[in-house]
Amino acid sequence: MPRKAPHMPGRLAETAFETFATHGFDKISLDQIATEAGVTKGSIYCHYKSKHELILAACAHYYRTYQERVHCEIATIIDPLERLRRVLELSVHTCVIDQRSRVFTTEVFALSLRFADVRQGWAQFYSTVREMYVGLTLGAQASGQLQVDNAREGADMMLAAMEGIKQRATFEPHIAHPQAQENLVAGLLEILGKPVPELQAKETMS
Repeated sequence: MPRKAPHMPGRLAETAFETFATHGFDKISLDQIATEAGVTKGSIYCHYKSKHELILAACAHYYRTYQERVHCEIATIIDPLERLRRVLELSVHTCVIDQRSRVFTTEVFALSLRFADVRQGWAQFYSTVREMYVGLTLGAQASGQLQVDNAREGADMMLAAMEGIKQRATFEPHIAHPQAQENLVAGLLEILGKPVPELQAKETMS
C-alpha cells in the first residue's frame, strides 16, 4: 500500500526538518521553507505562528520518525539480543552516520540551551529512547544472552557515549564513516552488557 501523503502541517514539518538538517537553523528563513514546500509564506503562517514553532514541529517530526523506524525494524524479530543489536545499528546509522540527522540533532541540543520548550521536547524524546533501551537490555538479560549490571545506568552511559561520538564526528569525520558502524555498534553494546556465548545462554535458559 503506498504511503499516504502527509496533511499540510505534517508536510511543512517534514520539509522544515529536511531543510534545517541540510543548512542548519540560523541560515534558513520561512521564505526558503515555503519555497521548498511549494507553498506561500502565508500558508505556513496558517499552521505555524513563527519559525520557532516550525522548529518545534520539525523536532517532533524527527522524534516520531525515529520511533516509527525502530518499531518497523524489530517488528518481525523475536530474538531479544538481535532486537537490541538491530536497534543499536539503526540508532548509530540515524544519529551518527547520517550527516543530516547528526547536524539536526546537534543543533537541537544547542538550541535547547536557550529555549525551555526545545529542551523539554528533547528530554521527553531522550526519556522514551532510554526506556526503550532499558526494556531491550532487560529482555536480552532475561533470555540469558547478555550479562547486565544495571540496565538503566548502562542505557544512560551508552546514550551519553553516542552523543559524544556525534560531537567528535564534527571534527573527526572518519569516526562517522559507514565502515565504522559495525565497530561503533559493538562498542555501544559492550556498555549495555556483555554478550553471553550461545551455548552458555542455552544452558542458562534450560
